[in-house]
Amino acid sequence: MNKKESKPNTIYGLRAIIEAIEAGKTIEKVLLKQNLNNELSGTLWKYSKKQNIQVQYVPVEKLNSIHQKNHQGAIAYISPVSFFNLEEVVEENLEKGATPLLLLLDGITDVRNFGAIARSAECAGATAIVVPKNNSARINADAIKTSAGALHKIPVCKVADLMDAVFLLKDMGIQIVAASEKTEKTLFEANLKVPSALIMGSEDKGISPKVLKAADEHCKIPLTGDIQSLNVSVASGIFLFEAIRQRSQ
Repeated sequence: MNKKESKPNTIYGLRAIIEAIEAGKTIEKVLLKQNLNNELSGTLWKYSKKQNIQVQYVPVEKLNSIHQKNHQGAIAYISPVSFFNLEEVVEENLEKGATPLLLLLDGITDVRNFGAIARSAECAGATAIVVPKNNSARINADAIKTSAGALHKIPVCKVADLMDAVFLLKDMGIQIVAASEKTEKTLFEANLKVPSALIMGSEDKGISPKVLKAADEHCKIPLTGDIQSLNVSVASGIFLFEAIRQRSQ
């Protein structure tokens, strides 16, 4: 058997994917063969758009590299975890009298970094992790393994646009704190005792300009070594546990 055929997070075949969507499965993305045009593919496209599922048209060679079987020009990635509604998660947290602490990930695409971040977030008791629908690491077996199972425990909220999440959280009284080296204010000077959402960007591009501009606070981790940079999962852990330190005082 081709090793790629045994992936547990993929299903193939037009009707099988339609049935999975109808059954309420969490579909991350649908791959359709370029120029595929029949009744079933049209139905699948409509179902996917209705559920805000990303649809990508790819060459048949791409599909064949994932499944050698009769995929009928369609393969879908099923998330091994269920996603949560951001507003509902925050409201529930507030109703319990807790102080929300969220982690927003902007452009974190490496699955192992994502898994390590999730592990730190769960250990810190974070309210949720928020990721955009596009340009985000896929939650697969590698991510779950790296998270030590944390991705089965901490709520993950997938949003269409990270800016929408930022504005929603602001409206709910949560301050937005962006990790950025382009500021003089250090993390230890920020007030993280109040309801907060921490934004972490990718190591190469950082936080996107529009999201960075929308943040209430910009702060950095003071570094004294020559390298002057940290892995994003390490930086996320430092931010999270500084909030925990402040809140425990």
